[in-house]
Amino acid sequence: MDLSGARAFAYARTHSRRWRVVALLLGMLATASTLRAQNLTVAAASDLQTVMPVLAEEFQKATGQTIRVTYGSSGNFFSQIQNGAPFDVFMSADASYPRQLETSGLTVPGTIVVYGVGRIVLWARHDGRVDVSRGLQGLDSPTVRHIAIANPSHAPYGRAAVSALQHERLYDRLKSKLVLGENVSQAAMFADSGNADVGIIALSLALSPTLKNHGTYFLIPLDSYPPLEQAAVIVKSSQHQDVGRKFLVFIRRPEIMRLMESAGFALPAERGR
Repeated sequence: MDLSGARAFAYARTHSRRWRVVALLLGMLATASTLRAQNLTVAAASDLQTVMPVLAEEFQKATGQTIRVTYGSSGNFFSQIQNGAPFDVFMSADASYPRQLETSGLTVPGTIVVYGVGRIVLWARHDGRVDVSRGLQGLDSPTVRHIAIANPSHAPYGRAAVSALQHERLYDRLKSKLVLGENVSQAAMFADSGNADVGIIALSLALSPTLKNHGTYFLIPLDSYPPLEQAAVIVKSSQHQDVGRKFLVFIRRPEIMRLMESAGFALPAERGR
């Protein structure tokens, strides 16, 4: 090989190595960009609307991963997941829904996490006609025309409201006054807007800045309705199961559990199942 050929060969080999390094770096950047762009899609019970934005922000700070949240009634999400809805994580207001999905093989086995216990309250506007300090018995009055609750056919908070009214032997007398929201958040909106005189809603919503400023609430005793044990689970069809696992670990951190407690959720007696 003459000198010019050797130089050409060395030049080509050097630049080939450089291009391989460049290609490797570009590939790494593309992978990192893809990971950063991943959204963990969470189907969340409506009672989480106040606390979830904070959880999502803190999770992104801790992991670099973002969360896209859809709110609704747990029963509707249960049906949607059964029919193949593309959620990564299901945060249900009723732990029985994730457990039924697991039994059906629609979740990642062993990923159910109990993250809190919900409470129900009687809530009314400051300028309304209902004195909530009398509790549920105060609803049995001609001045109370409409009572907002979540639809008990698919919303755990609606079932809890019905149970509490039955416990007080009021349901049969008051059922004609019930106005059903698609979920507990809509029931709260009915009460806040004046379309209902009062609402039986989630404590977490009553503590939200808007409702806290607009009205007052009465905490309904726990022995009036079955426990609202709430649980999260990873959906089996999720393409982001690794991120989902990080999220489930994240919501069990002590500081996050304290945040949930301050948002109106009782701490579960036992984390997990």
